Amino acid sequence: MSDKDFQDEKHAHNVAVSTKEVDTGARLVAGADIELDEAESIRIRRKIDWHILPLMCTLYWIQFMDKTTLGNSAILGIRTATHLTTNEYNWLGTIFYLSYLAFEYPQNLMLQRFPVGKWMSINIFVWGVVLCLHSACVNFAGLFVVRFILGACEGAITAGFMIVSSMFYTRKEQTLRVGYWFLMNGTAQIISGFLSFGALHIKTKGFEPWQWLMIITGALTLITAVAYWFLFPDSPTTAWFLTTDERANAVRRIKENQTGVENKHFKKEQMIEALTDPKTWLFALFSALDNIPNSLTNQRTIIVASFGFTNLQTTLLGCVDGFIEITTIWTGVTLAARLKDARAYVGAVYFLPNLLGVILLNTLPWSDKVGLLFSQWLTGVGTTGFVLSLSWLSSTTAGHTKKVTTNAIMLSAYCVGNAAGPFMWQAKYKPRNHVPWIIIGICYVICPTLLLVIRWVLARENKRRDAEPRDETYDEVYIESVDEKGNVVETKVDKEFLDLTDGQNRDFRYVL
Repeated sequence: MSDKDFQDEKHAHNVAVSTKEVDTGARLVAGADIELDEAESIRIRRKIDWHILPLMCTLYWIQFMDKTTLGNSAILGIRTATHLTTNEYNWLGTIFYLSYLAFEYPQNLMLQRFPVGKWMSINIFVWGVVLCLHSACVNFAGLFVVRFILGACEGAITAGFMIVSSMFYTRKEQTLRVGYWFLMNGTAQIISGFLSFGALHIKTKGFEPWQWLMIITGALTLITAVAYWFLFPDSPTTAWFLTTDERANAVRRIKENQTGVENKHFKKEQMIEALTDPKTWLFALFSALDNIPNSLTNQRTIIVASFGFTNLQTTLLGCVDGFIEITTIWTGVTLAARLKDARAYVGAVYFLPNLLGVILLNTLPWSDKVGLLFSQWLTGVGTTGFVLSLSWLSSTTAGHTKKVTTNAIMLSAYCVGNAAGPFMWQAKYKPRNHVPWIIIGICYVICPTLLLVIRWVLARENKRRDAEPRDETYDEVYIESVDEKGNVVETKVDKEFLDLTDGQNRDFRYVL
């Protein structure tokens, strides 16, 4: 519904929209002018944390561990067993993200159309089955197919988590929570390192260590899928662990976000606004360039082994990457949450060690394997910037259709970067890989610059809105519904729950 239609209908009937047009949270809080005290808000947040954060952290650990099974399998014998060339191995990393890219927008539409928790659990289940099927592959073609399916399924996970985080948490809380579940990538690297170490010692006739790794991780994924189906909530308005009053208060908690909870109806005008919003494409460009270096996910073990370490040493050294990621993400999101309007600054500073690592990898003597190893570890610090960008995009986008569209665009750009990255690692560049590292270094210069540009654009827009006369278009908006006695009643809906975009709602201010 356009702004003009909104106004015309409001003036004509004193009723702005039907209940399907507004946010789902409006049905719980419409007409109730109740202030939520801080103690109750904290109590509900802790209850939400206790019930959904462990599940989100577990799944993100599982999905990243599953995603890195290819890299870990590289030193467990998969390349020899399936007769992979260097180019074919790179293609297995690329096809995952090309599939992710192809299915990302459909996945976001499904997350809007169906219950979020149930849709994610279906994708997790398929993911687990396909991961187990990796063990039956004997050539490039078979691995190509299963990696394609994995990419299609993963499109529901990060997008779903971004939606859920914005449903349950305030904008300040989102920065920390997104960091908490994203740092499980580091935990996955540690655990998968030990799993790979264990798999190396499994001696069974006709079944190699890399096949055992696929079966073990696939089984863990299937268990997670079942847990999600029964335990993960679809929305604060239907969360099984909240009472009716707590659900209403959970919705009131996020009123300050001015983004509502969700709306299950696709709105074309919101999609168009997302496509024409400059910040959508700035975030997308950042996402693409920041994830070209993410090709290191599948290359890291091969690179470390090339420094002269044994397969056993390489497997255990991979755990250090996990510790670095956990530490840097945790410190980064904590600083961004505590410092006022500092997301871009924190993200930009955390790219500096990455750049130093790239310079050292290109200049240290090849004989200095310890120095090269530490330099590679430095390149893992900047993950913080991408984590902050995920929560920042979610906090600066309102309107549910616009939100799922911008999420899809950013994650599609993430796929483009990840799909392009593996082709840097050509056999002709080994062992020093100067060309890939130079490309990665360029990305590490542009990405922090983009974060600062995004901050400047949003700050300028906030100043423009501060200078505008207040827009009263949506101050007196009502929904029409039928009460228990069958009477048609009109109930006032706060602007925050009208499913307005950040462009339509001129009271919306962008967090910096």
